[in-house]
Amino acid sequence: MKQLLEEFSEGSVRALARVLTRVENRAPGSFRLLREVFPRSGRARVIGITGSPGSGKSTLVDKLAGRYADADGPIVGIIAVDPSSPYSHGAILGDRIRMQSADTPGKVFIRSMANRGHLGGLAPSTTDVVTVLDAWGIDPILVETVGVGQDEVDIAKLADVSVVVLVPGTGDDIQALKAGIMEIGDIFVINKCDQTGAERLELAIRAALELAPEQDGWRPPIVRTVATTGDGVDGLIGEIDRCHRNLAGDSQRSVRKRRAARERLMQILGERLMNVVLETCGEARIDGAVTAIIGREKDPYSLADEIVESAFPGRPSCRSNT
Repeated sequence: MKQLLEEFSEGSVRALARVLTRVENRAPGSFRLLREVFPRSGRARVIGITGSPGSGKSTLVDKLAGRYADADGPIVGIIAVDPSSPYSHGAILGDRIRMQSADTPGKVFIRSMANRGHLGGLAPSTTDVVTVLDAWGIDPILVETVGVGQDEVDIAKLADVSVVVLVPGTGDDIQALKAGIMEIGDIFVINKCDQTGAERLELAIRAALELAPEQDGWRPPIVRTVATTGDGVDGLIGEIDRCHRNLAGDSQRSVRKRRAARERLMQILGERLMNVVLETCGEARIDGAVTAIIGREKDPYSLADEIVESAFPGRPSCRSNT
Protein backbone atom coordinates (compact mmCIF):
# COMPACT_ATOMS: atom_id res chain seq x y z
CA MET A 1 0.00 0.00 0.00
CA LYS A 2 2.75 2.45 0.95
CA GLN A 3 4.70 1.76 -2.24
CA LEU A 4 1.54 2.14 -4.33
CA LEU A 5 0.85 5.55 -2.79
CA GLU A 6 4.46 6.62 -3.35
CA GLU A 7 4.28 5.65 -7.02
CA PHE A 8 0.91 7.41 -7.29
CA SER A 9 2.43 10.59 -5.83
CA GLU A 10 5.32 10.38 -8.28
CA GLY A 11 2.91 10.43 -11.24
CA SER A 12 2.96 6.79 -12.26
CA VAL A 13 0.12 6.03 -14.69
CA ARG A 14 0.28 2.37 -13.72
CA ALA A 15 -0.17 3.28 -10.05
CA LEU A 16 -3.10 5.52 -10.98
CA ALA A 17 -4.79 2.65 -12.83
CA ARG A 18 -4.22 0.27 -9.90
CA VAL A 19 -5.68 2.74 -7.40
CA LEU A 20 -8.71 3.31 -9.63
CA THR A 21 -9.33 -0.43 -9.95
CA ARG A 22 -9.19 -0.93 -6.19
CA VAL A 23 -11.48 2.02 -5.53
CA GLU A 24 -14.01 1.06 -8.19
CA ASN A 25 -14.16 -2.57 -7.01
CA ARG A 26 -14.20 -1.59 -3.32
CA ALA A 27 -11.21 -3.87 -2.76
CA PRO A 28 -9.67 -4.19 0.72
CA GLY A 29 -7.80 -1.00 1.55
CA SER A 30 -9.70 1.13 -0.98
CA PHE A 31 -11.09 3.48 1.65
CA ARG A 32 -7.62 3.97 3.08
CA LEU A 33 -6.40 4.92 -0.38
CA LEU A 34 -9.23 7.44 -0.72
CA ARG A 35 -8.44 8.92 2.69
CA GLU A 36 -4.82 9.39 1.67
CA VAL A 37 -5.46 11.03 -1.70
CA PHE A 38 -8.51 13.13 -0.78
CA PRO A 39 -6.56 16.15 0.60
CA ARG A 40 -4.82 16.55 -2.77
CA SER A 41 -8.11 16.79 -4.68
CA GLY A 42 -10.44 19.73 -5.27
CA ARG A 43 -8.46 21.53 -7.97
CA ALA A 44 -9.65 19.97 -11.24
CA ARG A 45 -12.45 21.31 -13.39
CA VAL A 46 -15.15 18.65 -13.60
CA ILE A 47 -17.30 18.90 -16.73
CA GLY A 48 -20.37 16.70 -16.98
CA ILE A 49 -21.72 15.67 -20.38
CA THR A 50 -25.22 14.23 -20.26
CA GLY A 51 -28.19 13.79 -22.55
CA SER A 52 -30.45 11.34 -24.27
CA PRO A 53 -29.18 8.09 -25.84
CA GLY A 54 -27.85 8.53 -29.36
CA SER A 55 -27.22 12.25 -28.98
CA GLY A 56 -23.53 11.88 -29.82
CA LYS A 57 -22.13 12.42 -26.33
CA SER A 58 -19.15 10.12 -26.82
CA THR A 59 -18.12 11.75 -30.08
CA LEU A 60 -18.51 15.20 -28.54
CA VAL A 61 -16.44 14.21 -25.49
CA ASP A 62 -13.81 12.80 -27.85
CA LYS A 63 -13.57 16.11 -29.70
CA LEU A 64 -13.54 18.16 -26.47
CA ALA A 65 -10.74 16.06 -25.03
CA GLY A 66 -8.77 16.41 -28.25
CA ARG A 67 -9.05 20.21 -28.06
CA TYR A 68 -8.07 20.33 -24.40
CA ALA A 69 -5.16 17.95 -25.09
CA ASP A 70 -3.83 20.31 -27.77
CA ALA A 71 -3.38 22.99 -25.11
CA ASP A 72 -0.21 23.15 -23.04
CA GLY A 73 -1.62 21.90 -19.76
CA PRO A 74 -2.14 18.85 -17.53
CA ILE A 75 -3.43 15.51 -18.76
CA VAL A 76 -7.11 15.48 -19.73
CA GLY A 77 -9.30 12.85 -18.08
CA ILE A 78 -12.40 11.10 -19.42
CA ILE A 79 -14.76 8.99 -17.33
CA ALA A 80 -17.21 7.19 -19.63
CA VAL A 81 -20.11 5.46 -17.87
CA ASP A 82 -21.87 2.68 -19.77
CA PRO A 83 -25.07 0.82 -18.85
CA SER A 84 -24.82 -2.63 -17.29
CA SER A 85 -26.82 -5.75 -17.95
CA PRO A 86 -29.59 -6.04 -15.32
CA TYR A 87 -28.79 -9.77 -15.08
CA SER A 88 -25.02 -10.25 -15.37
CA HIS A 89 -24.12 -6.62 -14.45
CA GLY A 90 -21.59 -6.74 -17.29
CA ALA A 91 -21.07 -3.93 -19.77
CA ILE A 92 -19.52 -3.64 -23.22
CA LEU A 93 -17.88 -0.30 -22.33
CA GLY A 94 -18.23 0.72 -25.96
CA ASP A 95 -17.81 4.45 -25.35
CA ARG A 96 -14.04 4.00 -25.37
CA ILE A 97 -14.23 2.42 -28.82
CA ARG A 98 -15.86 5.59 -30.15
CA MET A 99 -13.16 7.80 -28.63
CA GLN A 100 -10.31 7.21 -31.03
CA SER A 101 -8.77 10.65 -31.49
CA ALA A 102 -8.85 11.48 -27.78
CA ASP A 103 -6.79 8.44 -26.82
CA THR A 104 -3.53 10.32 -27.14
CA PRO A 105 -0.68 8.70 -25.20
CA GLY A 106 0.51 11.00 -22.45
CA LYS A 107 -2.24 13.59 -22.96
CA VAL A 108 -5.60 11.88 -22.39
CA PHE A 109 -6.49 9.29 -19.75
CA ILE A 110 -9.74 7.38 -20.35
CA ARG A 111 -11.50 5.34 -17.69
CA SER A 112 -14.56 3.33 -18.65
CA MET A 113 -17.02 2.38 -15.93
CA ALA A 114 -20.19 0.28 -15.78
CA ASN A 115 -23.10 1.83 -13.92
CA ARG A 116 -23.81 -1.57 -12.31
CA GLY A 117 -27.54 -0.94 -12.29
CA HIS A 118 -27.20 2.40 -10.49
CA LEU A 119 -29.80 4.95 -11.60
CA GLY A 120 -28.96 8.58 -12.19
CA GLY A 121 -26.61 8.20 -15.16
CA LEU A 122 -23.46 7.48 -13.15
CA ALA A 123 -21.80 4.52 -11.46
CA PRO A 124 -21.81 4.18 -7.65
CA SER A 125 -18.09 4.98 -7.38
CA THR A 126 -17.88 7.72 -10.04
CA THR A 127 -17.33 10.45 -7.44
CA ASP A 128 -14.44 8.49 -5.91
CA VAL A 129 -12.87 7.95 -9.33
CA VAL A 130 -13.08 11.70 -9.97
CA THR A 131 -11.35 12.31 -6.63
CA VAL A 132 -8.49 9.96 -7.55
CA LEU A 133 -7.99 11.53 -10.99
CA ASP A 134 -8.12 15.00 -9.46
CA ALA A 135 -5.57 14.10 -6.79
CA TRP A 136 -3.24 12.62 -9.41
CA GLY A 137 -3.19 15.97 -11.24
CA ILE A 138 -5.61 15.46 -14.14
CA ASP A 139 -7.48 18.57 -15.33
CA PRO A 140 -10.07 18.92 -16.74
CA ILE A 141 -12.07 15.77 -16.06
CA LEU A 142 -14.87 15.04 -18.54
CA VAL A 143 -17.60 12.78 -17.16
CA GLU A 144 -19.94 11.26 -19.74
CA THR A 145 -23.10 9.72 -18.31
CA VAL A 146 -25.14 6.90 -19.75
CA GLY A 147 -28.09 8.03 -21.87
CA VAL A 148 -30.42 9.57 -19.31
CA GLY A 149 -34.01 10.72 -18.96
CA GLN A 150 -35.35 13.80 -17.27
CA ASP A 151 -35.11 12.39 -13.74
CA GLU A 152 -31.60 10.93 -13.91
CA VAL A 153 -29.60 14.00 -13.03
CA ASP A 154 -26.86 12.89 -10.63
CA ILE A 155 -24.23 14.56 -12.80
CA ALA A 156 -25.32 17.99 -11.50
CA LYS A 157 -24.24 16.92 -8.01
CA LEU A 158 -20.76 16.02 -9.22
CA ALA A 159 -19.80 18.39 -12.04
CA ASP A 160 -18.81 22.03 -11.80
CA VAL A 161 -20.38 22.59 -15.22
CA SER A 162 -23.15 20.39 -16.62
CA VAL A 163 -23.56 20.21 -20.40
CA VAL A 164 -26.85 18.79 -21.68
CA VAL A 165 -26.66 17.37 -25.21
CA LEU A 166 -29.84 17.19 -27.29
CA VAL A 167 -30.45 16.34 -30.94
CA PRO A 168 -33.17 17.45 -33.37
CA GLY A 169 -35.76 15.12 -34.80
CA THR A 170 -35.85 12.64 -31.91
CA GLY A 171 -38.43 14.20 -29.60
CA ASP A 172 -35.82 16.16 -27.68
CA ASP A 173 -37.89 19.30 -28.27
CA ILE A 174 -40.40 17.78 -25.86
CA GLN A 175 -37.65 16.44 -23.62
CA ALA A 176 -36.29 19.98 -23.33
CA LEU A 177 -39.49 21.09 -21.63
CA LYS A 178 -39.15 18.60 -18.79
CA ALA A 179 -38.04 20.06 -15.49
CA GLY A 180 -35.18 17.75 -14.48
CA ILE A 181 -33.06 18.24 -17.58
CA MET A 182 -33.73 21.98 -17.71
CA GLU A 183 -32.70 22.50 -14.10
CA ILE A 184 -29.31 20.80 -14.32
CA GLY A 185 -28.07 22.33 -17.58
CA ASP A 186 -25.47 25.07 -17.35
CA ILE A 187 -24.99 24.80 -21.12
CA PHE A 188 -27.26 23.25 -23.73
CA VAL A 189 -25.80 21.72 -26.88
CA ILE A 190 -27.80 20.98 -30.01
CA ASN A 191 -25.63 18.31 -31.58
CA LYS A 192 -26.12 17.09 -35.16
CA CYS A 193 -27.43 20.58 -35.84
CA ASP A 194 -27.08 19.99 -39.59
CA GLN A 195 -30.19 17.82 -39.37
CA THR A 196 -33.75 19.02 -39.88
CA GLY A 197 -35.42 20.32 -36.76
CA ALA A 198 -32.50 22.18 -35.16
CA GLU A 199 -34.35 25.50 -35.28
CA ARG A 200 -37.44 24.02 -33.68
CA LEU A 201 -35.38 22.42 -30.91
CA GLU A 202 -33.55 25.66 -30.16
CA LEU A 203 -36.84 27.54 -29.92
CA ALA A 204 -38.17 24.90 -27.49
CA ILE A 205 -35.07 25.19 -25.31
CA ARG A 206 -35.20 28.99 -25.30
CA ALA A 207 -38.88 28.94 -24.40
CA ALA A 208 -38.21 26.59 -21.50
CA LEU A 209 -35.27 28.69 -20.29
CA GLU A 210 -37.45 31.79 -20.23
CA LEU A 211 -39.58 30.10 -17.59
CA ALA A 212 -36.59 29.21 -15.41
CA PRO A 213 -35.17 31.71 -12.89
CA GLU A 214 -31.80 33.19 -13.78
CA GLN A 215 -28.99 32.13 -11.44
CA ASP A 216 -26.91 35.16 -10.42
CA GLY A 217 -26.81 36.56 -13.93
CA TRP A 218 -26.11 33.25 -15.66
CA ARG A 219 -28.45 32.33 -18.48
CA PRO A 220 -27.54 28.91 -19.94
CA PRO A 221 -26.31 29.42 -23.50
CA ILE A 222 -27.30 27.20 -26.42
CA VAL A 223 -24.43 25.96 -28.60
CA ARG A 224 -24.82 24.21 -31.94
CA THR A 225 -22.34 21.49 -32.82
CA VAL A 226 -21.68 18.74 -35.32
CA ALA A 227 -19.46 16.48 -33.22
CA THR A 228 -18.44 14.21 -36.09
CA THR A 229 -16.76 17.12 -37.89
CA GLY A 230 -15.81 19.16 -34.83
CA ASP A 231 -17.95 22.13 -35.85
CA GLY A 232 -18.91 24.27 -32.87
CA VAL A 233 -16.61 22.48 -30.41
CA ASP A 234 -14.36 25.53 -29.94
CA GLY A 235 -17.46 27.62 -29.21
CA LEU A 236 -18.57 25.06 -26.64
CA ILE A 237 -15.19 25.18 -24.90
CA GLY A 238 -15.49 28.97 -24.82
CA GLU A 239 -18.86 28.74 -23.09
CA ILE A 240 -17.54 26.14 -20.62
CA ASP A 241 -14.66 28.46 -19.72
CA ARG A 242 -17.07 31.38 -19.38
CA CYS A 243 -19.25 29.32 -17.05
CA HIS A 244 -16.24 28.44 -14.92
CA ARG A 245 -15.30 32.13 -14.66
CA ASN A 246 -18.86 33.00 -13.69
CA LEU A 247 -18.86 30.33 -11.00
CA ALA A 248 -15.60 31.65 -9.55
CA GLY A 249 -17.41 34.74 -8.31
CA ASP A 250 -20.83 33.17 -7.85
CA SER A 251 -22.40 32.77 -4.43
CA GLN A 252 -24.13 29.67 -5.81
CA ARG A 253 -20.76 27.90 -6.10
CA SER A 254 -20.46 27.47 -2.33
CA VAL A 255 -24.07 26.29 -2.23
CA ARG A 256 -23.31 23.73 -4.94
CA LYS A 257 -20.18 22.53 -3.19
CA ARG A 258 -21.99 22.16 0.12
CA ARG A 259 -24.87 20.27 -1.49
CA ALA A 260 -22.44 17.97 -3.32
CA ALA A 261 -20.45 17.31 -0.12
CA ARG A 262 -23.65 16.46 1.75
CA GLU A 263 -24.81 14.10 -1.00
CA ARG A 264 -21.44 12.39 -0.99
CA LEU A 265 -21.44 11.97 2.79
CA MET A 266 -24.96 10.53 2.74
CA GLN A 267 -23.97 8.10 -0.03
CA ILE A 268 -20.96 6.87 1.96
CA LEU A 269 -23.06 6.58 5.12
CA GLY A 270 -25.66 4.56 3.25
CA GLU A 271 -22.99 2.23 1.90
CA ARG A 272 -21.34 1.77 5.29
CA LEU A 273 -24.64 1.20 7.11
CA MET A 274 -25.75 -1.33 4.50
CA ASN A 275 -22.48 -3.22 4.99
CA VAL A 276 -23.07 -3.27 8.76
CA VAL A 277 -26.59 -4.63 8.25
CA LEU A 278 -25.42 -7.36 5.87
CA GLU A 279 -22.49 -8.36 8.08
CA THR A 280 -24.65 -8.46 11.21
CA CYS A 281 -27.68 -10.26 9.81
CA GLY A 282 -26.02 -12.38 7.15
CA GLU A 283 -27.24 -13.40 3.74
CA ALA A 284 -29.39 -16.21 5.19
CA ARG A 285 -31.50 -13.68 7.11
CA ILE A 286 -31.91 -11.52 4.02
CA ASP A 287 -32.83 -14.54 1.86
CA GLY A 288 -35.39 -15.62 4.45
CA ALA A 289 -36.93 -12.16 4.42
CA VAL A 290 -37.12 -12.22 0.63
CA THR A 291 -38.90 -15.58 0.74
CA ALA A 292 -41.37 -14.21 3.30
CA ILE A 293 -42.13 -11.22 1.07
CA ILE A 294 -42.70 -13.38 -2.00
CA GLY A 295 -45.04 -15.65 -0.04
CA ARG A 296 -46.85 -12.63 1.41
CA GLU A 297 -46.10 -14.00 4.87
CA LYS A 298 -44.81 -10.59 5.94
CA ASP A 299 -44.61 -7.12 4.45
CA PRO A 300 -41.20 -5.68 3.45
CA TYR A 301 -41.64 -2.63 5.68
CA SER A 302 -41.91 -4.64 8.90
CA LEU A 303 -39.07 -6.89 7.81
CA ALA A 304 -36.84 -3.90 7.10
CA ASP A 305 -37.54 -2.52 10.58
CA GLU A 306 -36.74 -5.88 12.17
CA ILE A 307 -33.47 -6.21 10.26
CA VAL A 308 -32.36 -2.68 11.18
CA GLU A 309 -33.19 -3.30 14.85
CA SER A 310 -31.17 -6.53 14.75
CA ALA A 311 -28.18 -4.68 13.30
CA PHE A 312 -28.43 -1.76 15.74
CA PRO A 313 -29.79 -3.15 19.01
CA GLY A 314 -30.41 -0.84 21.93
CA ARG A 315 -31.64 2.12 19.94
CA PRO A 316 -34.80 3.71 21.36
CA SER A 317 -36.63 3.05 18.10
CA CYS A 318 -35.55 2.11 14.62
CA ARG A 319 -39.10 1.94 13.36
CA SER A 320 -39.98 3.86 10.24
CA ASN A 321 -42.89 6.31 10.37
CA THR A 322 -45.94 4.27 11.36
